[in-house]
Amino acid sequence: MDGFLGNDLGMSTIEYALGCVAAAALGALLYLVVTSDTVESALSGIFERALNTQ
Repeated sequence: MDGFLGNDLGMSTIEYALGCVAAAALGALLYLVVTSDTVESALSGIFERALNTQ
């Protein structure tokens, strides 16, 4: 049964490559969100309040 529909050679390589591309895209998106001015100022405010409470 090695016909047209029975041959899966290369499928794991394609799936691995698509997974790597998806992970890189998600990482880039998270980097853009975290480094945006709004999120950066919110995180700075949280850290400043946490460090100034004595």
